[in-house]
Amino acid sequence: MSLSASEFYEAGMNLPPSARKDVALRLLESLEVADQESVDEAWTAAIGSRIDDVLSGKVETIPGEEVFARIDARLAAREAARNA
Repeated sequence: MSLSASEFYEAGMNLPPSARKDVALRLLESLEVADQESVDEAWTAAIGSRIDDVLSGKVETIPGEEVFARIDARLAAREAARNA
């Protein structure tokens, strides 16, 4: 026997609150696992593409020290603007 979504909801509403919570959490977790798999696949593809871009010379990397120096300069400029 298969319940429609509406019938399932109505049956669930007849459960005690603790059982409803357990069912709701288990249903949510089943969706999060499916969503996480597609997210992981998308990240894997994006990372692979970025690695290819770096290795092919399509993009140029910036040394970490320079990145942090730029960030520090931007933060200092914002702080100076706030205090002006």
